[in-house]
Amino acid sequence: MKYCAFLRGVNVKGTNMKMADVCQVFKEAGMEDVSSILASGNIVFSSDKTAEELKIVLEKAMSGHFSYEAFLFVKSKEEVELFWNGIPFEKSDDLHIYAFVGVPGIEDILMEEFQKASQAENEKAEIINSLFYWQVPKGNTLDSTFGKILGKKSLKDRFTSRNTNTFEKILKKMN
Repeated sequence: MKYCAFLRGVNVKGTNMKMADVCQVFKEAGMEDVSSILASGNIVFSSDKTAEELKIVLEKAMSGHFSYEAFLFVKSKEEVELFWNGIPFEKSDDLHIYAFVGVPGIEDILMEEFQKASQAENEKAEIINSLFYWQVPKGNTLDSTFGKILGKKSLKDRFTSRNTNTFEKILKKMN
């Protein structure tokens, strides 16, 4: 079965993590057809194991190799398709659209935080099929009130986000 692992903390200070090295760790852990998408911790691969088994095996392998506490989300091709097919916003050259991969229920926490935050013009959030999507004007991602909330320590290991263009690239690689 085809999977994508979404790594959290690829740019952790001191890890010096190169995607070629990450792919090698995945191969050594028994994964097949391993390749990376962009340099932000998206690894596409094949395995007969379940997503739950893969999470345990891959986090242990990554933690051991890079000497940090690895945290990743493993999603099947079908789940990645759900992210792509559920995008509720129209594409625009002036806006970024992000989808959030996380633990069950994180979408409700994110929506609650979003609703408490002040929003820029055209900044929106929606939950579709238990998936959280955020639209933000380009250039405002890190400076927005909600963007700053996303860096909270209490949320650190509960989600990771990707621009929806990344999901398109991941799906092309999975096919």
